Amino acid sequence: MEIGLGLPVSDPARLPEWARRAEAAGFATVALLDRLAYDNPEPLVALATLAGATTRIRLQTEVLLAPLRATALLAKQAATLDRMSGGRLRLGVGIGGRDDDHAAAGVPLDRRGAIMDRTLTDLAAIWSGSAYPLAPIGPSPVTPGGPPLLVGGFAPPALARVARHGAGFLCAAPLGWAGGLVRTVHEQWAAAGRPGRPRLVCQVNAAAGSPESVARARSAIAAYYAFTGREGWGEPIADANELADTVAAYRDFGADELVLYCWGDDPDQIELLASLL
Repeated sequence: MEIGLGLPVSDPARLPEWARRAEAAGFATVALLDRLAYDNPEPLVALATLAGATTRIRLQTEVLLAPLRATALLAKQAATLDRMSGGRLRLGVGIGGRDDDHAAAGVPLDRRGAIMDRTLTDLAAIWSGSAYPLAPIGPSPVTPGGPPLLVGGFAPPALARVARHGAGFLCAAPLGWAGGLVRTVHEQWAAAGRPGRPRLVCQVNAAAGSPESVARARSAIAAYYAFTGREGWGEPIADANELADTVAAYRDFGADELVLYCWGDDPDQIELLASLL
């Protein structure tokens, strides 16, 4: 099982340092979340910068809110990043569920699923060159078929998109109820006649370092998830033994990759987490 690192969004100027240190520490991936009505860097722009600061590590969105973007422009942006990074982009996509993001983009919340289905179909057509044969949208991605799509979500329509459009499933659910989601994805994958199995990428929130650093991570997570009204939602794992046990549990679960999301702003966490793993 590979280990990735989700990057904090509070200080975009330090993200190249995070990416370089994550690559040197042996992490497989750096990942960024996506919001519109929030104080975070736009993930494709940020990942393009990180691509130039690194040479090996994968670049992943978790998840890009695809229905909020113009499809042709998204296809061009993703193909450009895929090509210029040497095929390191993994495009994690989801519909989102926050009113403020959709209001800011002018996208009706109740239409986001239908928009997502059309977007994923059109992305594949654009990347293959079949969408606009007389005036194709370039550049062509270096990855055949375009950057691999990792579909995130919990509801049945979201899970169904994995088999129809994706190369893998982004599972943000706790292990206690992730099993049913993954079984459904595998069953639909087989029913669609797709070979092999979808890539399974899971994620947990983690924090390491000084008590002050852990406290800042907890504060950032609490602010981000305040809209849920659930106190303690997304609480990061800060105990070294618990984190090691959690990683082992996801390995036993069959995850291909576990992404540890860091919400604290201290990049010294990178080496600490690497040493624990």
